[in-house]
Amino acid sequence: MTGAAVIEFAGVWKGFHRNSASILLRAHLKRLVSRQPPQDLFYALKNLNFQVQPGESVAVLGANGAGKSTLLSLVAGLAPPDRGFVTVNGRLAALLELGSGFHPDLTGAENVRLNASLFGVSRKRFERIFDAVVEFAEIGDFLHEPLRTYSNGMIMRLGFSVAVSVDPDILLIDEVLAVGDHAFQSKCFEKVLELRRQGKTILCVSHATGMVQQLCSRAIWLDHGELMLDGPIQQVADAYQGRLRCGPGQ
Repeated sequence: MTGAAVIEFAGVWKGFHRNSASILLRAHLKRLVSRQPPQDLFYALKNLNFQVQPGESVAVLGANGAGKSTLLSLVAGLAPPDRGFVTVNGRLAALLELGSGFHPDLTGAENVRLNASLFGVSRKRFERIFDAVVEFAEIGDFLHEPLRTYSNGMIMRLGFSVAVSVDPDILLIDEVLAVGDHAFQSKCFEKVLELRRQGKTILCVSHATGMVQQLCSRAIWLDHGELMLDGPIQQVADAYQGRLRCGPGQ
């Protein structure tokens, strides 16, 4: 791979406290003062190193608890690493929890405007893309109704439509292509393929290995936060599926 990476993980560690909600403030302060390493800390990512080049489509494979969603959250800037560096260069659209930035008392149209502004879209550009966003989402007359009257599927479709319409350089996908009915799922998948053909960078997490093999040319396999294999999608998928068939510890 050559050129400047659009995503880079350099020696990245990310840990979480078990049962952190039940730990009193005085216990946290005692740890800081004593500088004792916490006994209830587990690492979701361990010394992770990789790069993604412009225009690459990369799948992140692994069982539940492997660190896949934690990896995406660090790329999206939702959390910082404990150690190491995460570098992201370019406009990023994250299809993680669609509609999470919407407000239930605002109409669909108002939420589209709000969400587009969070992506850094100017008012002038918003006016150019608004009709395309609404047409893709297929929510009809509900556009001018409060979001609280929407079904979960309608909210996800609106969120997906905004994210793929803001001309992102990098698209993060976390198990969100199952949006709406089968026809709309196919429409979403074709839209992501179109963005790939346009040279956008894609980082994708899904348990549907068949889908990611169609979408991605490269894969990263994580196991308990560690990088097991990084290479062509078919090679990594075969190795991962082989481990699943053999069971843990084989």
